[in-house]
Amino acid sequence: QVPLVESGGGLVQPGGSLRLSCAASGSILSLYTTGWYRQAPGKQRELVAEITSRDSTNYSDSVKGRFTISRHNTINTVYLQMNSLKPEDTAVYYCRGGPFGAWGQGIQVAVSS
Repeated sequence: QVPLVESGGGLVQPGGSLRLSCAASGSILSLYTTGWYRQAPGKQRELVAEITSRDSTNYSDSVKGRFTISRHNTINTVYLQMNSLKPEDTAVYYCRGGPFGAWGQGIQVAVSS
């Protein structure tokens, strides 16, 4: 398994921004598709954004235009820049990647005034 560690979550007001990081050790993220998922209370985990080994990106309709996924190959980290956050973005966010689709431990994002 590839340890994935998320960071950057927290509490933010509506309209604010956060940047999540997903750092990997033991594998090279750029060789595989890495995705950011989220799970809100009482809901199923859903794909938010993903970036392929060829740098193609894909976003869910609910975040398109507000979130940006990117990858820093030198430090083996994938980011999720989240702008114009809404209360409905509140969830635990997970990254998934590596050769076996390993999951990170998840990080809480709360959007509230």
